[in-house]
Order: sequence, then C-alpha cells, then structure tokens
Amino acid sequence: MPEIETPDEELSDATAVFLAVRPRLFGIAYRMLGSAADAEDLVQEVWLRWQRTDRATVENPAAYLATAVTRLAINASRSARARHETYPGQWLPEPVDTSADPQLGAERGAALGLAVLMLLEKLSPTERAAYVLREAFDYPYRQIADIVQTTEVAARQLVSRARRRLAADRRRPVDRAQHERMLTAFVGAARSGDLAALEKMLSADVVSTSDGGGLARATKMPVVGVERVAKYVRAIGPRFWPGTEVAVVEANGQPVLLVRQGGEPVGLVALDVSAAGIERLMWQINPEKLATFRAVTG
Repeated sequence: MPEIETPDEELSDATAVFLAVRPRLFGIAYRMLGSAADAEDLVQEVWLRWQRTDRATVENPAAYLATAVTRLAINASRSARARHETYPGQWLPEPVDTSADPQLGAERGAALGLAVLMLLEKLSPTERAAYVLREAFDYPYRQIADIVQTTEVAARQLVSRARRRLAADRRRPVDRAQHERMLTAFVGAARSGDLAALEKMLSADVVSTSDGGGLARATKMPVVGVERVAKYVRAIGPRFWPGTEVAVVEANGQPVLLVRQGGEPVGLVALDVSAAGIERLMWQINPEKLATFRAVTG
C-alpha cells in the first residue's frame, strides 16, 4: 500500500515548497508596491492561503503562488495609490538591502532601482504587473496573460506600453563604476557646500525628492533644475551632514549613501545618473523606511 502522509508531513512539504519560492514572491510584491513592509504582508497572506489550499490539485506550485501574490499585489497597489495621495509630503519607495540578493529573487535585477520604482507608479497596476513579470522574472507572455487575466496579445501590449512610458521618462543610466564615482563626488561636494562642483554634476532637468513621512523634516515639493537643486543641497548641508558618518552600501541593486548618526541610520541618499549627469536625487529620511539598514555595515 502507498504511504499516507500525516498532517505534519503534509505541512512540512508545503513549507518546503513555499520557502523555495518565497524570495520570488517577495520580489514580485516589492516591485509592485515599493514597500518592503507591505510586500511582507502580502507574502504572509499567500502563505496562509497556501496552507488552506487543496495542494493535491495544484500541478505547478511555483506558478500558483506567483499568481496569488501578483493578483493580491494588483489589488493592493490600487489602495496604495490612494494612500500616497494623502501621504505627508513626498513619497519615495522604501529602500531594501540587496547586498545578499542583488536581484531580489528575480532572473535579473530589472524594475528594482529606486528611480524605476518611482516611474512604475505612473503605470496602471496591471501594466506594472505585466512589466515586472516580464522584465525582472522573464515570464513567458502566455503565463503573464494567465496571471493578469487577459489575452497573450494584450499581455504583450501591456509590457510594450510600459517599456515605452519608462523609456520616455528616463535616460539610459551609466554603469556601476561611473555611478559609484558620481556618488563619491557628490557626497564630497555636498558636505563641503561646493556650489560650482554640484552644478557641474547635475543634469539640466535634475529633480530632488525628499521623503520624511511626516516624521523627519523634509521639503514638501520636489526641487527642480540645476541652480535650485545645487542651492538646496548646499542649504541643507549645515543641518544634515554635521556629526554623521557616511558609507556607501547596497540598496535596490545599486550603491547608495547611508548616513548614520550615533550608529543609527538617519538618511539614505540615492542617485539616478545618466551620461548627462545626476538626473534625480532621492533623500530617504523617513525613519520607518530605514529600519532594515540598522544592521547594515559599510
């Protein structure tokens, strides 16, 4: 007679299956929401559903779980947009430490950079899901269509439209070595208040965005343009840099500046850099969004 699994053995098998795909589930949810905390909540919900599922009827557990988390993320992103509209000040994605997993559970590290996550906010939830599944996880269009409940032709159109919109809003980024050099040059000019040096490294239409979440002092509107951004960076210097230690660490697959005071993270500065210079400055100073960097060394 075939062996009959006990409930404990069934749960153990279910746990093993889930843990094997968990990094991917988190990677999908995070790219959809731009929030590690919200992504964790969705992954936990999928785990609870997986325990209640008649798993004997599931032919492909990985596909089943990816579909579940994506559909939950599509629904969650709609309510997230409403929250962003009432967010105190400017909203930036929550940075995540990717030093151990630079691609965050994906086939490739696409749709992960903080600047890209900001641009993804302009897409519809279904467009965003299709783009994330294709660009980061290399899902075939037929499977994307099944997940987002559309036709294969429509899935291709969703991804194509998303690509065009992102390409129109962002210049091609520089390679990692150039990015790191610009990061080093920026922190030197910013800490010294060298206005001329700052202006030279900024692109003509540079944008500076700060997220304090109502918990830290931050500008309520983006600062735009070379002269304004350079003066803004110099103006905040006397209250932002003194008494801090700065280290280059990994976040969202890219080098960023982690600013600590008394050993505690008080800010994370990320740059979006093209051949034209710094396109976007992102100042994450919301303490709730820096929690994952408390144990990061650099």
